[in-house]
Amino acid sequence: MKNLELLSASATEADPATGAQDGRTRDKITQLLLERGGATAAELGRALGLSAAGIRRHLDALLADGDVTTRDHTSGAPRGRGRPAKVFLLTDAARLRCGTHAYDNIASAALRFIAVHSGAAAVTEFAEAQVSALEQRCRQALEGAGDDPFARAEALAAVLTAEGYAANATTIATGGQLCQHHCPVAHVAAEFPQLCEAETAVISRLIGTHVQRLATIAHGDGVCTTHIPAPAGHAGNTTTKKNSTVRTDR
Repeated sequence: MKNLELLSASATEADPATGAQDGRTRDKITQLLLERGGATAAELGRALGLSAAGIRRHLDALLADGDVTTRDHTSGAPRGRGRPAKVFLLTDAARLRCGTHAYDNIASAALRFIAVHSGAAAVTEFAEAQVSALEQRCRQALEGAGDDPFARAEALAAVLTAEGYAANATTIATGGQLCQHHCPVAHVAAEFPQLCEAETAVISRLIGTHVQRLATIAHGDGVCTTHIPAPAGHAGNTTTKKNSTVRTDR
């Protein structure tokens, strides 16, 4: 648990709360709400050394992003005039993000157990089973996309985006690329590449051609990039076309 006094000392009234500083301040608010279960704007402002206007601006941003919610403050003390104070609490989605690494650790431990007791082949079988449901959902969504691998890649990017992968498809001189800007299992896949291999095999089957992974987030790259070679006789296109670009960081 972070020391609240250190948090308060690190946030000053002079903080312009822009860019990276915005993110750091909101991370501190999230941590305080996680530790306390809930707090009023005044309580959060005092803990972080921010003015009423400053803390309100950050809370409004967290509300807009769906990271916090509010309820009326209930207290046994008599209430004065004016609207009752609001208590701010983390949403379920924000709590899940706070616990991501714990889930990663459990998943990694489970796969290590499988590897030790059943061997590497069992890890591969598990990875393939994990992506089978995703493959089925994508296959249904790709019905009507036709046989052209690039058209299927664009349709697949839209489906993967809806699944939280923040994907986009592009055409390049040597064929096409499917890029995923988010990987929900990156920390686990860094230790167990079978997860990436199973996902690549799914992409290949869905697009209908051999593909090659050029980069993965699990291996430290910024984006998971899958190359789609141009079919024989297909004219290369040097113009990049972006499609299905979306969100970022679930």
